Amino acid sequence: MFAKPQTEHHWLDQLVGSWSLQHECKMPDGDTSTTTGKIECRSLGGMWLIAESSGESVEGDAWSSIMTLGFDIARKCYVGTFVGSMMSNIWYYQGIRDADGKRLPLDTEGPKFDGSGMCKYRDTIEIINADCWLMNSAMQTDDGNWVTFMNGTHKRR
Repeated sequence: MFAKPQTEHHWLDQLVGSWSLQHECKMPDGDTSTTTGKIECRSLGGMWLIAESSGESVEGDAWSSIMTLGFDIARKCYVGTFVGSMMSNIWYYQGIRDADGKRLPLDTEGPKFDGSGMCKYRDTIEIINADCWLMNSAMQTDDGNWVTFMNGTHKRR
């Protein structure tokens, strides 16, 4: 009955630790912002990564978020969730690592920035080395193109 961590679960162990973060956002309306903060990533029994982030926007607004990531053995894909204090919806992730094993694109769906409906999003985790990883967020526009709106750098503290 109890599942055992697989190679895919062990891949998430690279993210375990204390990190400083800097996220630079360029919204579709042209507004840009930078936020800094910290992220604490821990393992839940070797099966799940729990990432708790907090920080402050340039305007001084405090924020926090929780991301879960694991590997669903039956579905053969990574799954997870994301919730943040700055939004009322929950994001459900699903993804498969790329061939070189350094990038994990996580697909999800959520509200468009202008509130006119829903669209597809993709958050991609990229391992640079043992002390640095990136997370980029993109959205799919109505014409099918992907537009990156957030670039995040995470450095081990």
